[in-house]
Amino acid sequence: MTESNLQKELFAYIKDGLPAHISLVDTLAELLDISYDSVYRRIRGEKPITLDELKLLCEKFNLSLDQVLQLNSNKILFTDPEANDDVKDFKHYLEGLVQVFDQFKQAKKSEMLYLSKDVPVFHFFYFKELTAFKAFFWDKSILNNPAYDGKAFSIKHYDVAAAFTMGQKILQGYNDIPSSELWNYESINSTILQIEYYRDAGIFETKEDLYAVVDSCDAMLQHLQKQAEKGVKFLPGAGEAGYKAKLKLYINEIILGNNSIMVELDGQRISFINYIVLKYISTADKKFTAKTFDNFNNLVSRSVMISGTGEKERVKFFKTLRDKVQACKK
Repeated sequence: MTESNLQKELFAYIKDGLPAHISLVDTLAELLDISYDSVYRRIRGEKPITLDELKLLCEKFNLSLDQVLQLNSNKILFTDPEANDDVKDFKHYLEGLVQVFDQFKQAKKSEMLYLSKDVPVFHFFYFKELTAFKAFFWDKSILNNPAYDGKAFSIKHYDVAAAFTMGQKILQGYNDIPSSELWNYESINSTILQIEYYRDAGIFETKEDLYAVVDSCDAMLQHLQKQAEKGVKFLPGAGEAGYKAKLKLYINEIILGNNSIMVELDGQRISFINYIVLKYISTADKKFTAKTFDNFNNLVSRSVMISGTGEKERVKFFKTLRDKVQACKK
C-alpha cells in the first residue's frame, strides 16, 4: 500500500471513531494548528503528515503505530483512564462511570454485553442500603481509604446520599442501553463473602445493619428477576411507562466470566477488561474486539436464556441466589 493510501485510511479510521456530530476537519485543524486547506490536503493524501503530527494524532485518538501502519503485530493498545490519576475513593470511581455513560449517550445505536463473574456493578444502586454497604466496603477494604480506619458500618451513620445519587445517574444510563448479561450461579458469591466477612469480623455496628444489607441485596435480586421476567430494564416501582431498553439474561452453569464488558456504539466496538477489582482498561482494536464479541456469542449459544422465557429456570436461579443471601443472617 502506498504512503498516500495509508494516510487516507488513517484519517478514514479516525473519522469512523468520531461521534456523528463532531467534524473531523475542525478537530484536525485545532489539533494540528493548521488551516482547513492544509487539513484537506492531508486527508486526501496530497500532503504527508509529519512525525510530530502523527504523535499528536496517536495521543488524541488513542492509536498505536501498529494500527496506523497496519503492521502484522500481536500488540494491542489499551487505554487506562486511571494511568495518571488513581481512584481516590468510591465517589471518584462513580464519577468515572457517570462520564462513561455520558459518552455512551451520544451514540444513536448502542448495545452492551456483560460477561459476569460478580453481580454487575449497576445492580447495586437500586436500593440505598446495598449502595451504602458497597460504597463503605470498597472505600474501607479495597481502596484503603484512611478515613474508614477503625470504623464499623452503620446504615444510620453512613452518609450514602452522594453515592446513591450518582448511582441513580449510572442506572439511568445503563437502563437506556440494550444489554445481554451472562451470569453463573456463583456470580453472587463475591457479595456474599463481603457480607459474611464484615459479619464475622464484627464490622457491622448492629445486627439490624447486617439484616438491612441482606434484605436490600435480596430486594435487588427480586427486582432483577422482575426485569428478567419482562425482558426490559426499569427502576423499582416503575410500571410499563417506565420500561427502558431490552435486557437479555443468560445462565451458564459451567463458565464463570471475568467481568469483561463489550460495547457497540454506532458500529464501533469497544472492549473493557477488568483488573484489580474495580479497575478497567479498554480497547477499540478491531481484531481484539471481534474475538471478544465472538467469544461472548459462543458462550451465549451454550447458555440458558431466562429473560422473557425460561420461567422454570429463572425461578430456580433466583431462588438459589436469594437463599444464599438470606443465609448470611445465620
